Amino acid sequence: MASADSTPATIRVEVAYARPDEQLIIPVEVAEGATLEQAIIQSRIQERFPEIQLQTAKVGVFGKLGKLSAIARPGDRIEIYRPLLADPKEVRKQRAAEGKRMRKGGGDLEP
Repeated sequence: MASADSTPATIRVEVAYARPDEQLIIPVEVAEGATLEQAIIQSRIQERFPEIQLQTAKVGVFGKLGKLSAIARPGDRIEIYRPLLADPKEVRKQRAAEGKRMRKGGGDLEP
């Protein structure tokens, strides 16, 4: 008969992924000391979303960027982020340039 000490302790975490058309959060029990990568693999979320490439995907916990090798903690929501479609810096530059053009041709200033 195995003693209670031989059974590894587990923790509960969630693995989350979202596309514009579908969001999914999977609760999963992992061994204490498991990495984010191990929790993602154990959740089997890649079966539902085959576009997830862990080798290149960015991951985090509760919106804070992390590493696949980081240790998961009880209650963590492990998030898998999709690649950005547009560079936020470029979008801001474009908006600023459009705003300047609009102001320049925006008519006379009031006294």
